[in-house]
Amino acid sequence: MDELSGYLEFVDYGGGTIFAEQIPKSEYSKMMIIDARDAAQFAKEHMLGAVNIEWRQVLAKSSSISKDKAVLIYCNTGSLSAQAGFALRVSGWENVKILQGGYAEWKAKGGLDANARASGAAPKH
Repeated sequence: MDELSGYLEFVDYGGGTIFAEQIPKSEYSKMMIIDARDAAQFAKEHMLGAVNIEWRQVLAKSSSISKDKAVLIYCNTGSLSAQAGFALRVSGWENVKILQGGYAEWKAKGGLDANARASGAAPKH
């Protein structure tokens, strides 16, 4: 309870969320990306470089989650990854960001090129 209370006192308003438009394409390769969906959805499609850790398993598999570099976690819409991200942040991971809107919104906004699209720049391929 003390850890949870401390977290709620000091967490920023967004609770660690980030929008696809805020992530420059070059930053994805610098992050650990966690796809928190089930294995079947991950197998169908996922972000390049993502690892599949289902949202309910993040604490059980936390030893494989980096504390040294940025961690981006996503699911389909953002609700399950928000729960997983919350669990990690309460457990001491300060480097976790939850992708607002999840994979579906990320893809609709242009995926890796969402930042360039939002800034009006032409995507570089």
